[in-house]
Amino acid sequence: MSSAAQRRARNLGWFFSASVERDPHKTAIYDLYGGSERQTTYAQLDERADRVAGMISALGVRPGERVGMIVGNRTEFLEFFFGAMRTGAIPVPINTRLARETLQFILSDAECRAVLIEPAAHPAAVEVVQAAGIEHRITTEPVAAAGWLDYAAARDAAARFDAPPELAPDAQAFQPYTSGSTGLPKGAMMSHAGMLWYVQYNQRWWPTPREARGMIALPLFHKNAMRGTVKPALYAGASFVLMPGYDPRGYLLALAKYRCTYSRGVAAVFTMLLQQRELIASLDLSALKSLTIGSAVVTPELMDEVERALPGVKVGESYGLTEGGSPFRTPIDGRPVPRGSAGVAAPEIDIRLTREDGSAVDLAVAGEVEGELWLKSPYNCLGYHKRPDVTREKLVDGWLRTGDVVRRDAAGFFYFKSRVDDMFSCGGENIYPKEVEDLLFRHPAIANAVVVAVPHAVKGWVPAAMVVLDRDAQAQPEEIRRFCLEHGPKYAHPRLVQIVAERELPLNGAGKIDRRVVGERLSEAARGAELAG
Repeated sequence: MSSAAQRRARNLGWFFSASVERDPHKTAIYDLYGGSERQTTYAQLDERADRVAGMISALGVRPGERVGMIVGNRTEFLEFFFGAMRTGAIPVPINTRLARETLQFILSDAECRAVLIEPAAHPAAVEVVQAAGIEHRITTEPVAAAGWLDYAAARDAAARFDAPPELAPDAQAFQPYTSGSTGLPKGAMMSHAGMLWYVQYNQRWWPTPREARGMIALPLFHKNAMRGTVKPALYAGASFVLMPGYDPRGYLLALAKYRCTYSRGVAAVFTMLLQQRELIASLDLSALKSLTIGSAVVTPELMDEVERALPGVKVGESYGLTEGGSPFRTPIDGRPVPRGSAGVAAPEIDIRLTREDGSAVDLAVAGEVEGELWLKSPYNCLGYHKRPDVTREKLVDGWLRTGDVVRRDAAGFFYFKSRVDDMFSCGGENIYPKEVEDLLFRHPAIANAVVVAVPHAVKGWVPAAMVVLDRDAQAQPEEIRRFCLEHGPKYAHPRLVQIVAERELPLNGAGKIDRRVVGERLSEAARGAELAG
């Protein structure tokens, strides 16, 4: 049996222990939940995680058992998430914007022994948890039902946990569920060893300074927030501001007030931010040095516009997967990353591109190539919970098949093109939605756009677009369609263009454009329209 110190070192729940020892009284988290500020030091976060572990252990939850989390952006999420892992239990962070039926499915699929909820985070949380018959039910605020533990009281009454378990080399740390845009979501089994490798790897190659201060406005259950800011900041001994949710004015005001140095978000975050130019001009944002846009399609035009609105701020693009990490990064040699690219192949992560027939592209040959991206690194998930069929399909000899088509240019930079299953045939021509979106973004009036395939009587499928115009800009659907005909391949022009307000663009819980909903709306619109050939 290894020593307690060695067992802690192999457990993701204690990954920020060095920061606790070095700066116990430094504020790690500025939590803005509920409209008021709560500060949490490294020592306080460590103690609360220990007490959560003590609470969970006292309830009888054992290593390897799962504990659900239906909680919004607040410090309690992080206390419970890392505290549960200290006991060897497996936290299951759940998207708080899921439909009731999907919430029910995840709780059942994960077989949660206990669950923590924030009643305000999901209107059906209390009822669904009770119907699921979960043994131990914990709530952040009182609920009008019996059998619920008060989180803060139970945590504070628990003894600090001091018995880190011996973990197997491939022990599972936590279980996020994929977005489930096609079919039911799948539980990705992420390992302690892989996640610890990744936080150390990031700090080794792209170190976060201790004086850095991040901003989180996206959900903690999503990799963009947790992998992009929480883990690097806590591991380095830095700090971050945690907003309960995103609103552009509140986000900008907090960036200025807390002197944040960096932030990460999806395209929709920065599209809305650009509507606040007068506020931007009035704020001191001189501490802000970088913004990263990822988790969805990013256009070069959006990145350029954000840099013009925020002089002195470097805007970059990221690419990553829940199950496989971020394989593309800024070159170590300092070369600038071209617009539209997420960077070059990252060190220590193996990359393979495959053709439609499954054969590998020779990446040693100079020049432009493309194919489906496969990844291999310690980060890769162990598999998919209770889905051996998906595990066999997605994990092949240690390689993770991403399902993403990427292009590598002659200089070694990689560009995301589309999901493999997003590509469709239009009258015999293969079309990637992102290529049509890139064309639309060249139109001077368009601020945002998403392209999907809709049924067509002759072509089988044709592109259709939902677009958002820049503030004060004017354009008509037919004029936008003509622009695409004039500036791109004729077969790829959108046969249907629907202009909507920014607030009408459907987003999923992770802040990405919900292509399934867009597809349903545009397909319905196409049924009553005479689409061009």
